[in-house]
Amino acid sequence: MKRAALVALAFLAACSSAPKKGGYYKDDGPGANPPGNLASIPDATPRAEPLHKYANRPYEVFGKKYVPLASVQAFKQRGVASWYGKRFHGQKTSSGETYDMYAMTAAHPILPIPSYARVTSVKTGRHVVVRINDRGPFHSGRIIDLSYAAAYRLGFIGAGSGEVEIESIVPGARAEAGAKADAL
Repeated sequence: MKRAALVALAFLAACSSAPKKGGYYKDDGPGANPPGNLASIPDATPRAEPLHKYANRPYEVFGKKYVPLASVQAFKQRGVASWYGKRFHGQKTSSGETYDMYAMTAAHPILPIPSYARVTSVKTGRHVVVRINDRGPFHSGRIIDLSYAAAYRLGFIGAGSGEVEIESIVPGARAEAGAKADAL
């Protein structure tokens, strides 16, 4: 029974965060009334949070197995990011939260839920801080699905995707490292 529930959860996660191509689809995009302040929506504020009980279990989507990280830890990855917009706005994420395309969030296949990451556009050097609260993308060649707002700030809404570098943020890690260095 638990396995069936996990498979159903993974399937729902795939449906809620796996656009097929990126960019504007015939039924996607910014929505009818995007906020006028898209360029100034603040980054997510990293903070220590308990990990989600169910969203961090191993799962399988489209025949591929994923094992999420068991803790918030150092992580770097470079590859192609895409975004998801109004097609998924208001739907539940893998964490059970409601997806808000105008918040600074993202979907990643293995980063812990919730956790935080700095995503930097390789092309422009622009970066945003997002809260990972969903699973995905499950499209070959993509490493992260960003909210519409995050992709807007990085400058690849029209292209649908862009090369990025992801670096996890471990809340308190720098302060702890600095305190240890001061103690020596």
